[in-house]
Amino acid sequence: MSVQEQIKQTVTENDVVLYMKGTKAMPQCGFSSRVAGVLNYMGIDYQDVNVLENDEIRQGIKDYSDWPTVPQLYVKGEFVGGCDIITEMTLSGELDTLLETNGVTFDKDAAEKIREANA
Repeated sequence: MSVQEQIKQTVTENDVVLYMKGTKAMPQCGFSSRVAGVLNYMGIDYQDVNVLENDEIRQGIKDYSDWPTVPQLYVKGEFVGGCDIITEMTLSGELDTLLETNGVTFDKDAAEKIREANA
């Protein structure tokens, strides 16, 4: 199976996937930490993929999405964005809408607390 096929399989078999540096329990960069922190705080069940463990995946995900940086968030097989986009979507409530539309369970109170803390 090619790297592109592996990535496609991962993003289509899991409702939410975060390609990141490190793991959801131990992020290895600030941007990955921020996105994982949001997802963890909101109680979202997601698959984390540590790009530091495999150089082919690390480059492959950038080619797959045509996006130059990591982290990268996927919901129901669709690329959503990186750290800045996820941060903006969280603060605007767009992430809530995207998750609800796709039937992904999350803690709405936690999402609201994030917005209140950043108002």
